[in-house]
Amino acid sequence: MHKILINGIASEYLPATDRGLHYGDGIFETIACEDSHPVFVHQHLQRMENAAGKLDIPFPGRHRLQQDIGRLLAGNEGKCVIKVILTRGSGKRGYRYDRGQAATRISMRSSWPHHVTEWQQHGIIVRFCETPVSLNPALAGIKSLNRLENVIASSELGTAHDEGFMSDIDGHVIEGTMSNLFAVIEGALVTPDLSRGGIKGIIREQILDIAKNSNIKHEIRDIGRDELLSSGEIFICNSVTGICRVKQLEQQHYAQARMTATIKTQLQQRIKADAKAAA
Repeated sequence: MHKILINGIASEYLPATDRGLHYGDGIFETIACEDSHPVFVHQHLQRMENAAGKLDIPFPGRHRLQQDIGRLLAGNEGKCVIKVILTRGSGKRGYRYDRGQAATRISMRSSWPHHVTEWQQHGIIVRFCETPVSLNPALAGIKSLNRLENVIASSELGTAHDEGFMSDIDGHVIEGTMSNLFAVIEGALVTPDLSRGGIKGIIREQILDIAKNSNIKHEIRDIGRDELLSSGEIFICNSVTGICRVKQLEQQHYAQARMTATIKTQLQQRIKADAKAAA
């Protein structure tokens, strides 16, 4: 079974002239898969198409990308992770790009990370990172290949912490190095405003929709470090880990996770419904 497809062909080699290598000129999606079903694949590919439109990257079409994903998942049982990358393709040296150049699409299958089950069962330990999130409203929300901030912030974690929260230069907590975050503050479900920076995750959007449909009071706004530390519950989310409660942030411990558990149950119901609809 193939593990990597480049433009639909089994290969592990990319031209050295690809702009994704030179400038991070591209976008990507990370998709959790269960028994050959890519979870929320339509939402992932819609986000990728929207990002490609904003960045003027030629989009190959959802059908072609779904074909690549299907080939990678053929005969697969259990859980795995699919990553879909779209670069602007190969080009000449320099930042200017040729609008006639076809994009490069890369799809790859990876094993399911073993730590996810432990995180979901026992919670995670988090610290604040010193590496800040850059603010750029024009690129906010886009899952681009420019992830140096996250790489550097992740290097701060060491072995004592599972995740790190990144803030902007004004001290507002924006996101985790690989996740979005939610907190329960004075009875309301609060998540950071990502209009100036950060990635709007697929699971984040599902949780906000769950809160709306369940009449759970929720807010999208700036959150400072002190306010986050004093919150009643905190959890992180992304497409692979799902929802994981934070049991410790810096020196603060969190025993309560009532709202986290409620939302986690509803998210699992949505994931099952998504798989059933695709069957």
